[in-house]
Amino acid sequence: MIYHEIKVSYERQTGEDNPGKVKEIYLIDGAVSFADAENCLMEEIKPFIFGDCEVQSCKRSQFFEVFPNEGGEYWYKARVEMITIDGEKETRKSVPVLVQANLLDDAIYALRQAMKSYDCELLSIAKTPIMDILHAVH
Repeated sequence: MIYHEIKVSYERQTGEDNPGKVKEIYLIDGAVSFADAENCLMEEIKPFIFGDCEVQSCKRSQFFEVFPNEGGEYWYKARVEMITIDGEKETRKSVPVLVQANLLDDAIYALRQAMKSYDCELLSIAKTPIMDILHAVH
């Protein structure tokens, strides 16, 4: 799955009466171009912008699988080694996976449950700064 990863910096209401500058990262699913991805993001955050807004970077990111969880607050990126056996030859390939959870232990558990039909090994997992995954509408 290919996503557009956008890092944006803007002023938003951070407390009761004090706007503050925030830097956030979003993934955009289904965008056909970088411009399409940026437009999708701007529509989503427009109500929260309080001043200047700058797109700092936009790049493509690829994940083998993404496991959302509506109750999860954070996105964790895992590195999973996929193991395939063709005859007598064993092949190992490391792939990135995203899983949404509240805690690291929950992310590991959810990932293991979601990937139990695969022959694989969890190599690493870490919390990401990704705020959300948005879906481009065409």
